[in-house]
Amino acid sequence: MENILVADVMTRDPITVGPNETLFDCAKKMVRKKVGSLLIVEGKKLVGFISQKDILWALIKKSSADLSKIKVIDISPKKIAIIKPASTIREAIDKMKKLQFERLPVVENGNLVGMVTVKDILGFHPDIYPELEEFIQIREEQEKLSRIKRGKDLAVTEDGICEECGKRDSLYRSNGMLICDSCKGSV
Repeated sequence: MENILVADVMTRDPITVGPNETLFDCAKKMVRKKVGSLLIVEGKKLVGFISQKDILWALIKKSSADLSKIKVIDISPKKIAIIKPASTIREAIDKMKKLQFERLPVVENGNLVGMVTVKDILGFHPDIYPELEEFIQIREEQEKLSRIKRGKDLAVTEDGICEECGKRDSLYRSNGMLICDSCKGSV
């Protein structure tokens, strides 16, 4: 695996969009091409990266704005992790594990030349599956812990079962318990 380079397994023609594309157009392109992310390029230069999560974030955070008016470059993360085509698969896996990414744009001399994904690596070298599976499980556990933490910080939950009376209703956090509005006064 030390002799196999990113250039050997990467996708050479990743799906790209221009920086002035709208989020709506990007979402349509993701669905049409069946991909989870798009690379934003100007000419051959990588200027951004957008994923399904970024579009969902924009949909929630900027709900008053129309997705057909928001430019993709405005939502793209400012820092983009990249890898060189001459890097080994081991370096790519280590970087993916460290950053908890499933894909990395491949850039050489400032120009986008491809994209390498966990799927690309598994397709080429399936015996490393247990190692990548561990990476995926770690990321899922961290996401669960993050959701739990966010849930503890929320004062109101949309819908659930009251821990006091057992009735399904909108819940409020009170003294570490999730309770409905009618039980809120009695606790």
